[in-house]
Amino acid sequence: MKQYLLSIYQPDGPAPGPEILEPVMENLAILNDELRAAGAWVFSAGLHPPESATVLRADGDEVLLTDGPFTEGKEHLGGFTVIQADDLDEALSWGRKLATILQPLSIEVRPFAG
Repeated sequence: MKQYLLSIYQPDGPAPGPEILEPVMENLAILNDELRAAGAWVFSAGLHPPESATVLRADGDEVLLTDGPFTEGKEHLGGFTVIQADDLDEALSWGRKLATILQPLSIEVRPFAG
């Protein structure tokens, strides 16, 4: 089975309030249980806001550290799920379920190399 990364992109700014977030998190827990039962779940996690990031860039023998996200944008990687699936169609099926739960957020499905 191949492994796929399901990346969750969310808009910059504060997280939605509990009246919106709690039902989403409940449905996400149900999907994670479904992934585990199907033997597809590998790992998932949410991330701290992009301001918590540190970017490292090598330039010759020196490494420059910069606070905050690498790029400026209107959205950022908010979390991810790693799954294993027989093929892209199966991975996209799981991605559709995740996108439905997290709408209107975008989900990127990408296979791991190798």
